[in-house]
Amino acid sequence: MMTAEGAKGLRVTFWGVRGSIPTAGAEFARYGGNTACVEIRLGDRLFVVDAGSGIARLGKALLDDGTPHVDLLLSHLHLDHVVGLPFFKPALTPGRSVTIHCGNCDGQTAEAGLARLFSPPIFPVTLDQLPADVRHVGFVAGQTLLFGDGAEVRTHRLNHPQGATGYRFTHAGRSVCYLSDLEHHVSGPDPDLVEFARGADAVIYDAMFSEAEYCRCVGWGHSTWEAGIAFADAAGAGQLVLFHHDPRHDDTAMDAFAAAAERARPGTVAAREGQTLVYTPR
Repeated sequence: MMTAEGAKGLRVTFWGVRGSIPTAGAEFARYGGNTACVEIRLGDRLFVVDAGSGIARLGKALLDDGTPHVDLLLSHLHLDHVVGLPFFKPALTPGRSVTIHCGNCDGQTAEAGLARLFSPPIFPVTLDQLPADVRHVGFVAGQTLLFGDGAEVRTHRLNHPQGATGYRFTHAGRSVCYLSDLEHHVSGPDPDLVEFARGADAVIYDAMFSEAEYCRCVGWGHSTWEAGIAFADAAGAGQLVLFHHDPRHDDTAMDAFAAAAERARPGTVAAREGQTLVYTPR
């Protein structure tokens, strides 16, 4: 049950935790099979990060509770991070509004890229046919996003093919960084990104591979739980949250990764679909 202090704090709910492609089956039940979608609440203030397949269930929840507006922050436009958008009910409902923010398009909006997804024969409904008021905002990763109600979100470019954007949310003395998708440097944590995450209470980190697997996946734009530990330590961050799980990793494999990471850095967790992490005000 949510406490009054928790409701005032910074809350993170995972609606999709996988990378690349959704997966299903009893062997994936504990961690979930939907691709990336995270709900961030700064008190009552809502942000949604990424529109993977998990956003479909989140959209139903937001429709049911009457949420009138959604700020959707996209890390990038790769399919696993936008595939759920055509099934996001707030965008399909008259009287609702959705603003889509994307920062890896050379300062342009994501509209042109998303229009390729929302087009026959790939999808029967075009962007301009969506019943909701859908708006597009572009920015250059590195800028601080400013919202009319005073909310601010910092951004940072990530090392990923075609680029991606990381986000830092701060509220009530707490901060959480969302860093997916990124590939670590062999030389060690990126000093600029370390400073971006400095002192964060939690870092949601792309830990798609183990070090043993990564040697076969260099250049794919993803990282490891071992590199995540080195990064969180370098940034003096609090909790490390492993994210963007490989769709080949079933619950047994994920349990092993989570246990190894927690032994190496106590407090580390592997994100699970439906899980909420609460950081109460300081």
